[in-house]
Amino acid sequence: MPSEKVTKEEAAPKEKKTAIAHKLATKQQEISVTEFFEKNKQILGFDSRSKSLLMGIKEAVDNSLDACEEAGIPPEVSVSIERLNEEDYRIRITDNGPGIVHKMMPNVFGRLLYGSRFHALRQSRGQQGIGISATVMYGNITTGKPAHVISKIEGDDEVAWEMDIVIDTKTNRPIVTNDRAFTWEGVEHGTSIEYTIKGRYVTGKQSVFEYLKNTAIVNPHAQISFTDPDGTKTVFERATDIMPPKPKEIKPHPEGMEIGDVLKYSQNSQQKTVKAFLKNDFSRITDRLATEIVEKSKVNGEKKPEKITREDAIAILEAIKTCKIMAPPTDCLSPIGDTLIKKGLMHVLDGLRPEYYATPVTRSPKAVNGNPFVVEAGIVYGGDIPSDGQVQILRFANRVPLLYQQGACAVTKAISEMDWRRYGLEQRGGKGIPYGPAIILVHVASTKVPFTSEGKEAVASFPELQSEIGLALRLCARNLKSHLNKMERKKKTHAKFEIVQEILPDMAQKAAEHLNRPVPNLDMTITRIMNVVWVEPKVKKENKKLRTITYTVYNYTTLPRSLMLHAQLPKEAVNLSLFSHQYFVDMNEEGKVNWEIKDLEPSKSTTISFELIGDMADTFDADDIFFSGLNPAMVMGADGLPGDWGIKGMEITQTDEADFVEEEEEETVEVEDLGDE
Repeated sequence: MPSEKVTKEEAAPKEKKTAIAHKLATKQQEISVTEFFEKNKQILGFDSRSKSLLMGIKEAVDNSLDACEEAGIPPEVSVSIERLNEEDYRIRITDNGPGIVHKMMPNVFGRLLYGSRFHALRQSRGQQGIGISATVMYGNITTGKPAHVISKIEGDDEVAWEMDIVIDTKTNRPIVTNDRAFTWEGVEHGTSIEYTIKGRYVTGKQSVFEYLKNTAIVNPHAQISFTDPDGTKTVFERATDIMPPKPKEIKPHPEGMEIGDVLKYSQNSQQKTVKAFLKNDFSRITDRLATEIVEKSKVNGEKKPEKITREDAIAILEAIKTCKIMAPPTDCLSPIGDTLIKKGLMHVLDGLRPEYYATPVTRSPKAVNGNPFVVEAGIVYGGDIPSDGQVQILRFANRVPLLYQQGACAVTKAISEMDWRRYGLEQRGGKGIPYGPAIILVHVASTKVPFTSEGKEAVASFPELQSEIGLALRLCARNLKSHLNKMERKKKTHAKFEIVQEILPDMAQKAAEHLNRPVPNLDMTITRIMNVVWVEPKVKKENKKLRTITYTVYNYTTLPRSLMLHAQLPKEAVNLSLFSHQYFVDMNEEGKVNWEIKDLEPSKSTTISFELIGDMADTFDADDIFFSGLNPAMVMGADGLPGDWGIKGMEITQTDEADFVEEEEEETVEVEDLGDE
């Protein structure tokens, strides 16, 4: 068939359409990352004046704490806010860290997505390389003023350097002016950043003060000082000299990895074979496990890693799911630890005079998307904590407080889904945030915390993570419930004991006077009525760093009793008084101590006393005392030895139930004999 001719009129629209496409193509260009965040400031958390003021300070303080800890320096961080006018504030953050090399200062403060921690699989506060440079950018945009940076590294011949920095949003490069060396008097090393920002200073739950107070709770090794716009200075003193363990960089853990992760790692691997790739590029994969994974996946173990296909990656992941792989190593993380969580809470919340600090819980490490994480939880109860509203929730990720988006956080969801009524708190309908005089703390430590946004305000609700948070909360809540039950039983027994101690002697005294007979000894009578072994703790505060702990054990039963007492002490606070006591048996590496009391006679008592000294002395709660060797029904003031204590308690060799029967059969007591006469 002859070809059809296209008229000029028919061709014109095609030419027009082609011209438009070319015209649109000429407008397409690469977007600078700085330009992107400049137009989307809310992604970084700069979405309101009050929040922007807080976010800038948060990023600077996080960097200061990270730098100090990496250098092994006990942090001293100073924050000051100066009000210039109704909206403009000058912020200054200074630390005693190792300082920043002069040539690196412009990039650290003036270039987004520039940092040393993004590719490192270890715990740190800042990882994206966005925070402090985004703060500088926001200050530049809102006020047009540069940030002023000072830094000095350690060394007798080293001078300090200062410079003004502005970020070129088109190129994501710093523009430096006034770069000069000078003598920073009285400072051996450290960094200071000063910037001007448009913001709004507020007080309350989402304030700078609240952020710094909460930071002090989970960083008890840091001293943080704050001067507000009115000139009021607050110092959160260092509560302990114990530095957190320095996290080590690790390889990715295979648990929870995605297909894309396997393909990415295989393309970048330096290994020669798939088997070697599995063994050497991942954490916790031994030669035996690598062989097992290759066999189960039916992937050629001698194939080069870069030759792995999508189907191979799927098969490898399925095989990994069927293998028993050890949990990720913990040395890449730096959890706070139960003792320091308690120390931080006590140090900052002392003004509320809480009744009880439930023993904090640190869970074993798990992994989500191949990244190890650890969940920690603590509960503070009673005292001056308000009881007529919802409990206060303190959320932390890698030792950083999370003050915004509470409702979207996995921590809040885990708390809301628990039935707190079982643990002594009010909760309407068995769901939602409970009510009562309590503060709940949850800390998530991870090599890559799964935040819901770059603003790092809430933790994403991954099932593995939320499950671990729930388990940590339940363990901690059990400690609280155990304490409340013990206090209730103790209160009732105290009331009974006081009645017996007051009424019986009074009756005996009056009866003796009426009959003109001597007053009888009522010790055994009281013993028969009470029928318990009583453990009474007493704490004497010698001074701020010295506590004397005394346990008095009373045998209010009719037979000699033997038992062991157990407590977990802060090892840093123990002195020789503990080991020299006659009842002391041993203490393990965790600070778990055992004492043994043998054949305590009826109506008799004995004491165990020791001293705790130093910063950690006040973290021990004398009510956290356990026993073994007796029927739990007849011991008051101590809890039965928990199953996870790690030692074998004494066997119950005394038939206490028989004792109860024998005592019921003895119907005549000395008071009745006295009355008959």
